[in-house]
Amino acid sequence: MKKHYTIGMAGHIDHGKTSLTKALTNVYTDRLKEEQERKISIELGYAPLSLTDEMEVSIIDVPGHERFIRQMIAGVAGIDMVMLVIAADEGVMPQTREHLDILTLLGIKRGVIVVTKINKVDEEMLELAQMDIEESIEGTFLEDQPFFFVDSIEEVGLDQLKEGLIHELTNIPERNANGAFRLPIDQVFTVHGQGTVVRGTVYEGMVQEGDMVEVLPQGGLVRARQLQVHHETRASGQAGQRVAINLGGIEKSTLKRGDVICAPSQYESTETIDIALQTVADLDHVIKQRHAIKLHLGTSEVYGKIVFFDRNELTADKNEVLCQLRLDAPVVTRRGDRFIIRRPSPMETIGGGQVIDAHGKRYKFGEETICMLAKKSEGTPEELITDALLEKKVLSIKDLISHTGLQAETVESVVNGDAFVKLNGQEVTSTDVLNLVTRTIQHDLSTYHDEFPMRKGMSKAELIQANKSTFSKGLVETVIDREAEKQTIKVNGPTISLADHIPHPPQKWEKRVFNVLNTLEKEDFKVSPLLEHLANQQLPSNLTDELIHYVTQEELVYGLDEKLFIHHVPFKEMVCQLNDETSERFSLQEAKEATGLSRKYLVPFLEKLDELKLTKREEQERTWMTGHLVEWMSE
Repeated sequence: MKKHYTIGMAGHIDHGKTSLTKALTNVYTDRLKEEQERKISIELGYAPLSLTDEMEVSIIDVPGHERFIRQMIAGVAGIDMVMLVIAADEGVMPQTREHLDILTLLGIKRGVIVVTKINKVDEEMLELAQMDIEESIEGTFLEDQPFFFVDSIEEVGLDQLKEGLIHELTNIPERNANGAFRLPIDQVFTVHGQGTVVRGTVYEGMVQEGDMVEVLPQGGLVRARQLQVHHETRASGQAGQRVAINLGGIEKSTLKRGDVICAPSQYESTETIDIALQTVADLDHVIKQRHAIKLHLGTSEVYGKIVFFDRNELTADKNEVLCQLRLDAPVVTRRGDRFIIRRPSPMETIGGGQVIDAHGKRYKFGEETICMLAKKSEGTPEELITDALLEKKVLSIKDLISHTGLQAETVESVVNGDAFVKLNGQEVTSTDVLNLVTRTIQHDLSTYHDEFPMRKGMSKAELIQANKSTFSKGLVETVIDREAEKQTIKVNGPTISLADHIPHPPQKWEKRVFNVLNTLEKEDFKVSPLLEHLANQQLPSNLTDELIHYVTQEELVYGLDEKLFIHHVPFKEMVCQLNDETSERFSLQEAKEATGLSRKYLVPFLEKLDELKLTKREEQERTWMTGHLVEWMSE
């Protein structure tokens, strides 16, 4: 299977990021008229990079101008590695340094340094440029990373760069495709005849064509009608891929960059976030208590204020600062997400770090709160296990040890607590996960009942299939069994429904359906075709199959053939009459004399009795199945 990666292209304006992208991918990412006229990147650019058959790579070309730093942050927030692009004839520039600060604060661990425009300088200048770069990246994640020297126009050094990218990507673990799907939106547009399309990098999980997805923070479910990866239609998209999703049931005007498309009921929005903050080394201005900030999280930008609990102002600090952000608008995040915060005026990067609690509370100023945040930041064994299970849903003890870094004895001790459940004696999940699966199943069943009110329920196989990208089959079956015992859901063979669901016609058509049934009852056995009755009541043709399935499933009518359906009252009366007028065994002629039915109705009527196991045909005669008959009559 292919592995999926996203590479960010960062660096100062006019250092050749867009030209290098074009040279590597043959895609010119400056698509806007203004970008082409001014010859600068304003918006994020995207292109597929072909490296090996085993790798599917997307390049994000971010703007280099200081005015477009917010686009830059949105672009690199979801990358797996970076190419820091520096022109040989200019060397390290202000935006080179700021981009490097932002990449470091976002927790980017891998990258390469690409020195461009090498044909513009001689060997001595190139050596000086390299020395300048090495000094600037000292102490950063790029310190020991490889250099590549290229000229995009002359296509010098591109093969070596590609080989270097392959080597670096091979050592990067793939993103989690098994987690709950999450895609922060960085582009929203419409396609004529198709409707609203969103695009972004899948942070985690997987989405498939036809899936219902949730739009946050505003809420609401929409359908992923079609997926594309770099203009190529795909059946699914997964973590690490650039995916465009055609959404059904939502207008472009209701979406914006920063919104999140995710698996239903898996994520929540928040306006209060506890954070571990690392400041930039050269912070120019003091940040006062409750100072206005702009948060860059994923692709979102939200204003708010910063709240300290151990100081009243912030200067450059080498130590991690535990504090809180109180935002003016909700964002979607979870523990461990990386962020950048900037000063709105004058514009400068304050720092960045990691979310330690996506749903912070109001705390008192003082050491007690700092101790609490420190403990939360470090994570207790129970919290670490809980987080691992929320991500993976079900893990073996061995995998829990690997994911948390805890000792085996600690893991065994924690999972024996009330907050965790062992499945089949081999795997572990948490009550939080079981509750999440329960809510998801109840939501799916409720949605199904709303869409198909006349059906008894949803098939178990369909329910498992609908959730396979998020929950394993065993986990869903475990929850079904638990909820069936609690009688919150009903299991009828292969069919599952909410406990209080009773099949019924749509309210809009209910009166007309019962008009049809009343007419059938009056017609007794000399009925007109059911389709004629439905047409007479002006019931929609697209409901025909559902209605026929409903009235036969609920045994409101009995079909003698594809056209003739007898109301259950006269049908049962005729069965009683036939039973009273015949002995244990009877012939076709005896049945005719007992019922008075013509052959048109009598033969299919008797065959229906065989089908219902009320009688059993033996050559030219039938025998009453007395046990089945008594049970059927009593229902």
